[in-house]
Amino acid sequence: MRLALFQPDIPQNLGAAMRLGACLGVPLEVVEPCGFPLSDPALRRAAMDYGGIGEVVRRRSWTDFLAAPEREAGKLVLFTTRGALPLHEYDFSAGDTLLFGRESAGAPDEVHEAAQARLFIPLVPAARSLNVVTAAAIAVSEALRQTGGFPKPTAS
Repeated sequence: MRLALFQPDIPQNLGAAMRLGACLGVPLEVVEPCGFPLSDPALRRAAMDYGGIGEVVRRRSWTDFLAAPEREAGKLVLFTTRGALPLHEYDFSAGDTLLFGRESAGAPDEVHEAAQARLFIPLVPAARSLNVVTAAAIAVSEALRQTGGFPKPTAS
């Protein structure tokens, strides 16, 4: 299971996604360019004290992301308000990559076209959307639940 952010706009969301991935053992891929300067020191700052346990992979472009060997392991699953299926009706696989679009603009048509599945998180009618990392936490949790991928508790 992998989490991916397409050209994120908000550095605090990237930091929260890094923490989410680190805590749940899910690698994070960042598809550049970002809407803010992304340097190695900025990544270390965003990761805070979770940088040592999380895996973050920078993809320099959408083309590089699609060409990465990780795309062969499972499906590319896009979460979007324009999704065709609610996430709880989808059968996740352990090799899937869960992809989320930009906070400001979502995902462009080329991203929608590349996805093997387009899912949405059901919301009450008056709600427009969730914060991208809140949505990612819901999606990753459902995918890990289905695939038995949650970290195993250790005896204290």
